[in-house]
Amino acid sequence: MQLDDAEIMRLSRLSRIAALELVHLQQTDGRLFGQLLSAHVLAEKCKDIGFSEQLDAFVARFGRLQDLLGDKFLPAWLKVMQEVPGTALENLDKAEKLGLVSNADDWFATRKLRNLMVHEYLQDPEALFDALIAAHRAVPMLAATCKALIQRTDRLMV
Repeated sequence: MQLDDAEIMRLSRLSRIAALELVHLQQTDGRLFGQLLSAHVLAEKCKDIGFSEQLDAFVARFGRLQDLLGDKFLPAWLKVMQEVPGTALENLDKAEKLGLVSNADDWFATRKLRNLMVHEYLQDPEALFDALIAAHRAVPMLAATCKALIQRTDRLMV
């Protein structure tokens, strides 16, 4: 397959950014969930500015990686593979068929977590805690998608 220079540069850039975003998300995930035990503990810890900033970092990094993979990297990769990118759900369905994601519906459901985490931040510690736990459990899925896209992109570059 013959790629033009612009496609190569875009995929290469998206691959590098995704790799960095994944490392940052995994680091913040490890620190945050090493100390988060319950909704009650979360409510108490949110009073501490340092913890609150760490929580903000997790939510932002989770959302950024998810947006990068689902809205930029995957559609660009599909286009290079001569697939016509569609809606986010259509792209995830294609990615599932191609073995880039294990379950498109699960992946798509995690897209809603970012908004839930942001909007429940100060209102409902139970709902926030549940959303955070769901996001924490989704990190390996995002990591697997990220690594699969990076590996397949690397194969295109040789």
